[in-house]
Amino acid sequence: MADTGRQERHGAAWLVCGRRTKWLVVLLWLAVLLVAAPLAQKLTDAQENDAESWLPGSAESTQVLDISAEFRPEAIPAVVVYAREGGLTAADRARIAGDVRQAKELRAHGIRGKETRGPVFDTRVRPEAAQVFVPITMDAEGWERIGPAVDTIRERVGTSTDGLSVHITGPGGTAADSAEAFEGIDSTLLFAAAGIVVVILLFTYRSPTLLIAPLIAVITALFTAQALIYLLATHADLTVNGQSAGILTVLVFGAGTDYALLLVARYREELRRHADRHEAMALALHRAGPAVLASGATVILSMLVLLVAEMNSTSGLGPVAAIGVAVGLLAMLSLFPALLVIFGRWFFWPLIPHLGSPEPTERGLWARTGRRMAHRPRLIWGVTAATLALLSLGLFQLNASGLSNADAFTEKPDSITGQEVLAEHFPAGSGDPLVIVTNTAQEDRVARIVRSTPGVVRTSVGRPPGTASEYEGTSLLEATPSDPSDSEAAKRTVDRVRDAVHAVPDADAKVGGGTAALLDMDRATAHDNKLVIPLVLVVVLLILAVLLRAVVAPVLLIATVVLSFAAALGISALAFRHLFDYPGETTDFPLFVFVFLVALGIDYNIFLSTRIREEAIRQGTRAGVQTGLAATGAVITSAGLVLAGTFAALGTLPLVAFAEIGFAVALGVLLDTFVVRSVLVTSLFLDVGPKVWWPHPLARRPEPPRAPERTTATETPKAPLPDP
Repeated sequence: MADTGRQERHGAAWLVCGRRTKWLVVLLWLAVLLVAAPLAQKLTDAQENDAESWLPGSAESTQVLDISAEFRPEAIPAVVVYAREGGLTAADRARIAGDVRQAKELRAHGIRGKETRGPVFDTRVRPEAAQVFVPITMDAEGWERIGPAVDTIRERVGTSTDGLSVHITGPGGTAADSAEAFEGIDSTLLFAAAGIVVVILLFTYRSPTLLIAPLIAVITALFTAQALIYLLATHADLTVNGQSAGILTVLVFGAGTDYALLLVARYREELRRHADRHEAMALALHRAGPAVLASGATVILSMLVLLVAEMNSTSGLGPVAAIGVAVGLLAMLSLFPALLVIFGRWFFWPLIPHLGSPEPTERGLWARTGRRMAHRPRLIWGVTAATLALLSLGLFQLNASGLSNADAFTEKPDSITGQEVLAEHFPAGSGDPLVIVTNTAQEDRVARIVRSTPGVVRTSVGRPPGTASEYEGTSLLEATPSDPSDSEAAKRTVDRVRDAVHAVPDADAKVGGGTAALLDMDRATAHDNKLVIPLVLVVVLLILAVLLRAVVAPVLLIATVVLSFAAALGISALAFRHLFDYPGETTDFPLFVFVFLVALGIDYNIFLSTRIREEAIRQGTRAGVQTGLAATGAVITSAGLVLAGTFAALGTLPLVAFAEIGFAVALGVLLDTFVVRSVLVTSLFLDVGPKVWWPHPLARRPEPPRAPERTTATETPKAPLPDP
C-alpha cells in the first residue's frame, strides 16, 4: 500500500522509473533509435546552402534570383586566374589557350564548359595576368557538387609552376572552399562535443561508469532530432543548412548534458535518503523536473522566436534548434532516468551514495561562499555589477558590419589568394557582377544609366528567354563593380545603381547579384536584431514569472543575464581585436550570441532560483538562498563547463564566424556560471530578501530566526513553514 501511495503522489515520475515501466521506456527509445539512425545520416543530403536558403525571402536580390532563373539555370563562375610577374610569356599564353579548350569540354558536376569565357587579359602593354570564367550550375544540388566541380576544373588547368601562378577564385572558388570547411561538420562537431563532455563528466562524476548513461541518452536524442528534422526538411519544406545543422549538434549535447547533470545531482541526494532507488528517482524527477522543464521551455520558445526573422537562415535555425532541445529534454526526462534506475547504485562507483551517507554539499565550497556573502551582500553585488559594466565597455571595439571573403576563413585558402591576385590586375568585382533585370522596352535606357553610375566599370546585356513565361519581355543586364564584391564600397555602388534604375519610369528594374545579396542580408539582420532580441527577453521574463510566481525575481534575473551578455560581448570584442586579430564580426553575431546566452544562460538562474524558492518555503528566503547555492553550486558549475566546452567545439571549424560565436557563448556561459549565478544573483537575493517574491504571499512572510552559518543543503527545520 505504501508503494501504491508513493506512485499516486508522483505518478508521472513512476511511469519513467517504475520497476517494470523503466524497461518499457528503454525499449521504446531503442525502437526509435533503430528507425532514426539511418534517417539521421541523410540530414546532410537535405541541407540547402544555396543563396536563397540564406537570403530574406522578400529581398530585392532574392527576387532577381527567381527572375534570372528564367533566363538560365542559376550559375556562379569559377574564375581561373593566371599571373606572372613581369608579363605572361608565349608559353603561358599557349597553356592558357589549351586550358580554355579543355574547360569547354567539361560537363561533370554541373560545369557548363561550353559557356566558358576568356581568356581576358589585363590592360598592361605586356599583360601580366589573364582570367577565364567557367560557369557552374547552382541548383538544388549545387552546394554538394561545387567542391567536386572546382576540383575537376583544377585537374584540367593544373597548378602554379615555373613562375606562373594559377588559382581558382571568384564565387565558385570561394563557395568550394566554404563547402570544404563545412564538409564533415556534423561528425567533426559530434566527436569534438562528445570528447569534451566525456572529459568534463569524468572530472565531475569521478566515475568512469556514470558518464555512459548521459552519453547514450544525448546521442540517442541527437540522432532522433536529426531524423525528425530530415523528415521535415524533405516533406514539410523546413530550411536546414550547414550552420543550423552544426548548431543543432552543439545544442543537443550542451543542453542535454546540463539536464542530466541537474537530475543526477538531485537523484544522488535522494539516494542518500531512501533505500529504494526507484522511489529516489521518482522524488528526484518530481522535485527537479519543473526546473528542467522550465529551462527546456525557455530555450525552445526562445529558439522559436527566431521564426519572425527576415533572414531565411535565421528563421530556419529556430525550429531546428527548438526540435533538438525538445527531443533532448524528452530523452533526459525519460530514457536517462530509466537507465540510471536499471543500472542501480553501483553505477556511481567508486563514489556510491549509500543510504544515510553524508551530503558533501553540506560543508562544501558553495556552502561556505553563501555564508560569507550573507554578511555584506549589497557591497558584493554592487562591486560585481560595476565590474561587469566596466567589461561591457569593450563593446566599443565590436565591429559587426560583416566579414569579407578574405576574412571569413581562419586560414587562407586558394580562392582568397586568387582573389588577391585578381584584384591586382583587374577590376575587383569582375568575377561577381551585379545582376539587373528590367523591362525589355527600357533596356537601353537602364543600361546607359547603370554604365554611368559611379563604381561601375562595364555592363553587358542578356537577351530575354525565347520561351513563354511570366517574365517574357524582361531583359537581364550584368554590371561589373570597380571594387571587390564583398566590400563596403561595392555595397554603396549597389545602392547607387538601385536608386538610379528605380527612378526609370516603367522599367520595373531590380538589382541583385552577390554584392546586393550581402547588402540585403546585412539590412535584414539589422532588422532581426531589433525585433528578435526584445521578443526573446519578453518570452524569458514571462516563463520566469510563471515559474517563480513573482515579478521582482524574474526582473532581477533578466537584468543579470543582460549584463552578463554585455560583458561577454565586450570581452569577446577585445579578444577578437587584440588577441585573435580578427578584423570584425558577422552582422548576425550579436543576435546569435544573445539568443544562446539568454536562453541557455538563464537555465542556471532557473536551477538556482527554483531551489531557493523550494527552500524559502521551508526555512525562509535568506536561509533558502544559502541552502540553494550550496545544493546547486557544484552541479551548475559542472553544467556550465559542459555547455561552454561544447560551444567552444565550434572553434574546430576553419570559419571565423563559427569560432567567434563559439568563443563568445562559451565565455558568456562561464561568466554566468562563476560570476553571475554564484555571486551576483546570490548576493542580490540575500540583499532583497523576501521581497524578491513579490507579489506572491511568500514576500510578506516574516523571516524565521535562524543563524546563517547553520544552513546546509540537507538540513530541514523541525516545523516546516506552510506553502501559501
